[in-house]
Amino acid sequence: MENPFKFGVLVDNDFFTDRVKELQYIGQFLHSENHLILISPRRYGKSSLVRKAVRQTGRPCVYINLQQVTSIEDFSAMIIKEVYKLYPWEKIKHILASLRIVPVISSTPTGDQLEVSFNPQMASSSTFIEDALAMLERVSTPEKKLIVVLDEFQELLEIEKNVDKKLRAVMQEQKGLNYIFLGSQESMMTDIFERVKSPFYHFGQLMHLGKIPYDDFFEFIKTRMKPVAKDYNEAIAKAILDFTGCHPYYTQQLSARCWEVLQVDDVAGDPVAYAINDLVNAHDLDFERIWLMLNRTSRRILQMLSLGKAPYQDRNLPASTSYSALKKLMKDGYVIRTDAYEIEDPFFRMWIRGQQQ
Repeated sequence: MENPFKFGVLVDNDFFTDRVKELQYIGQFLHSENHLILISPRRYGKSSLVRKAVRQTGRPCVYINLQQVTSIEDFSAMIIKEVYKLYPWEKIKHILASLRIVPVISSTPTGDQLEVSFNPQMASSSTFIEDALAMLERVSTPEKKLIVVLDEFQELLEIEKNVDKKLRAVMQEQKGLNYIFLGSQESMMTDIFERVKSPFYHFGQLMHLGKIPYDDFFEFIKTRMKPVAKDYNEAIAKAILDFTGCHPYYTQQLSARCWEVLQVDDVAGDPVAYAINDLVNAHDLDFERIWLMLNRTSRRILQMLSLGKAPYQDRNLPASTSYSALKKLMKDGYVIRTDAYEIEDPFFRMWIRGQQQ
């Protein structure tokens, strides 16, 4: 039997869990002339959600992962590559020829990869931005309005000073396309789109993506566990969600391992406890490396969170010190805030707790 749980990659079809209301909202929103800002912690499934919503519209989409961008020239090249994949050469060749900085386009010998570069010359980043964004607007049509997804948008703003002003100057004049900005660093994304003095202040509709509701996730796990868990599939679903707290990524990961334990390993005893212990041990070296990189204040905060305590309950740590350390832990992705502060990775939480015993 094929494992019915999938994690670590973009998911769709039977592997996609719930998000019915979110899909409907994004689909309806894309019928407007407005732009969308979607914020959630890492591994909450926002990329899979947006890709599915865009696919349902049947419209063309340019998807840029800004974690892979190292310069403004790189950003421009990625846009050109994505446009080239969507439209026939006859449609875009005259657009490329009209750019002020004409790109050099080549393919690998097998033809499965496209390379875009620019001849060495003096050019401002504004020129690269204006040319690339203008190209997006020119290929978009009323019948097939283009959707542009900029994933991990906050990363782009750290490449060059004032790049947000340059982007906004062009984007605010564009018509006939929708932008979707995705971000995992809530404080940075909120600062970009909600701070009054920011160039992108109220540039689009803000949407926060939370965890998948317990009942929906419970039904998803219970149904898929039944072929291998028989009469105790409900108990397994509950134990998984109690441990992961409905975190989308880690719930799928633990469910996948539990399914393997039941299908292949034939372990006596609690399969969920066995799977948890197995995954914690598998990442032991990674967790140790992370731990050694942290300062003492960050370690202390993580220890408290692993025990279910609030990060400010340690009287030996000044409030300002705790706040600074907590803010950095959130930026680095080790801590998230939902109803309260919590360690993002429940297996890391278990590892930290185990080190204190």
